[in-house]
Amino acid sequence: MSNYRTQNPTTGEIERTFDEVDRAGALAAVDRAHRAHAQWREQSADERAQVLRRAADLYDERADELARAIAVEMGKPIKEAKGEVRLAGSIYRWYADHGPELLAEEDLGAQGALRSVVRKEPVGVLLGVMPWNYPYYQVSRFAAPNLMLGNTIVLKHAGICAASASLMEEVLLQAGLPDGAYINLFASSSIIPDVIADPRVQGVSLTGSEAAGASVAEVAGKNLTKSVLELGGSDAMLVLDAADVDAMARTAARARLSNAGQACNSPKRMFVADEIHDEFVAALTRHVEATPVGDPLDEATRMGPMSSVEARDDLDEQVQDAAGKGATIHTGGHPLDRAGAFYAPTVITGITPDMRAWDEELFGPVVMVYRMTDVDAALEQANSSPFGLSGSVWSDDPHKAAEVAARLDVGMAYVNEHGTTMPGLPFGGVKRSGYGRELASDGMNEFVNRKLVRVAAK
Repeated sequence: MSNYRTQNPTTGEIERTFDEVDRAGALAAVDRAHRAHAQWREQSADERAQVLRRAADLYDERADELARAIAVEMGKPIKEAKGEVRLAGSIYRWYADHGPELLAEEDLGAQGALRSVVRKEPVGVLLGVMPWNYPYYQVSRFAAPNLMLGNTIVLKHAGICAASASLMEEVLLQAGLPDGAYINLFASSSIIPDVIADPRVQGVSLTGSEAAGASVAEVAGKNLTKSVLELGGSDAMLVLDAADVDAMARTAARARLSNAGQACNSPKRMFVADEIHDEFVAALTRHVEATPVGDPLDEATRMGPMSSVEARDDLDEQVQDAAGKGATIHTGGHPLDRAGAFYAPTVITGITPDMRAWDEELFGPVVMVYRMTDVDAALEQANSSPFGLSGSVWSDDPHKAAEVAARLDVGMAYVNEHGTTMPGLPFGGVKRSGYGRELASDGMNEFVNRKLVRVAAK
């Protein structure tokens, strides 16, 4: 059976399979991208921006088709799927609007010569290894800035997202990219080290698990290939106070259950002030239980299935480990008795260090709540995580919350919001959440030759 397939997590049925390429086919794709780079890099920044702008328009024009694909293949509710399509399109449009300006020469001053400047030039072929949870968004934040630079891309998507992967390549070619400038690669993970080792590949970006990141980083390091990694997260959410506890709990539930909790930067650990903890947990439980779970193609659904039965069962093992060691499950805590990969939205308290949930990432619809009696102690626990992607602090006093948020050991700290992503905001983490940044101007500063050009008098 091919690793690339549409296996509907709502029904469990395999609806379509896709052919994979072997090692020779993968390296042939690298060759095509290498040859396309010679053409693509010579187009002006304004010409490349026009292609990206057309891609953004196509995301808008084909939104229903694109959204349906990911609802079927990985279970994202159609409303969220349409939102992701809009977000991906906005990233291409942002780089179309700002890319030429970001590529302008940087004047360093004469410094004893006639002039000294830095030019931003492309480096060549890049490999992207992308996950299934945000099929369009993850690719756009890697592809858009690098295509704007003049790099070319070979993109290996997750096996369960083959249909949307094919659509993305189709959209970019329809937008006017030259043949070979963006190549969708259906190849097994075992072939990827050979692709990274190819001397024509100048960089690799991976979004995925710690294990996948470590494997890619090892191969990239051996071959002196630049890498950017966005890995897991166990984001903390500190609630210092709330005049309206029910509204705060409703916001927290929506944030955690978005995409069935399958987001690296989802607020997985909630630290709630002792004074409102019990009221918050009760309200949170009500809102979690009231979340409509069902067919992602139904507009009324707010949470669909998890991406696969395997992912659901792995999550349940973590939850049962916690329950067996004394944690309290307020609601959920089990797979739903229906076809597909559905898991009951879950609220847990009483997590202790002997439980897997204490320091493992729970990648699914599970909310963990901790009683916060001391902000310093909560920060210490939040920062003790091996992950450092993002975190948030909530309070009716935003200035007080900002002081606490500044102490979070993360790549992205938020006050009174969590996980906000926009094209003009940099994205990335620290510690075992990875390294490097995407989006904003940072997205054009990873795989770039910042070439010094110095002109001295004869």
